[in-house]
Amino acid sequence: MSLFITSLNSGSNGNCYYIGNEEEAVLVDAGISCRETERRMHRIGLSMQKVKAIFVSHEHTDHIRGIPVLSKKYRLPVYITDGTLSYSGMQLQQVLPFRAFEPVTIGQLNITAFPKHHDASDPHSFIIRCNHTDTRIGVFTDIGLPCEQLVHHFRLCHAAFLETNYDETMLEQGRYPYFLKNRIRGGKGHLSNTQALELFKAHRPPHMSHLLLSHLSKDNNSPDLVHSLFTQHANGTQIVVASRYEATQVFHINTLPGNNPHPQSQLRLF
Repeated sequence: MSLFITSLNSGSNGNCYYIGNEEEAVLVDAGISCRETERRMHRIGLSMQKVKAIFVSHEHTDHIRGIPVLSKKYRLPVYITDGTLSYSGMQLQQVLPFRAFEPVTIGQLNITAFPKHHDASDPHSFIIRCNHTDTRIGVFTDIGLPCEQLVHHFRLCHAAFLETNYDETMLEQGRYPYFLKNRIRGGKGHLSNTQALELFKAHRPPHMSHLLLSHLSKDNNSPDLVHSLFTQHANGTQIVVASRYEATQVFHINTLPGNNPHPQSQLRLF
């Protein structure tokens, strides 16, 4: 049993990532509307009936906007920390807490959170693992800087959503006020192209089949620029830029059994 992944939207206008197998799936964040989530999933052949839960990385609006309606309509439990829930202001019917480093099992999916550097109350990144094959998908966005935990988990991933929020020169020369520029690059904001590329070059596992470059700034980055930057160092990993306007393709991350912990990854389009 392998994993299917897609970015339904990625950017300051909304973030939502789908990870699942043939039987069940989870959403990490739901920052676009319920209607738009449904529309995009239908367009790429995914069913909300397979989604069993929503995991919340932090309380910023672009990560939670669609959660109350989506959760209520489909009776989805929302996994969220007490701190994040308190600051989010959301009124939810099914709330389940999670703790860092304590796995949550949903069918054959195993979801583990770990803390990250971001200017939110209790922010977390996630690793989603397929129990049968040990296939691992990382969701690493809204990260002020790469920490030891990020490096550790990145090295284990067969595919990952990795933030490449801004180009340093574009940010410095752009129209943002000084305080906002410092917030973005100040260690608890977002990851730059250069920081993400250094992580990729130094710690890319040989079995990583896909890297989805995520949460690009509309004003301070360029999809063509960052795609070109990473493609030069891809070494067999397919580089995909996650759009702020539409869903990506659905990618099938298939791990050959018996080769863990670092199996060869194969790719098929769903």
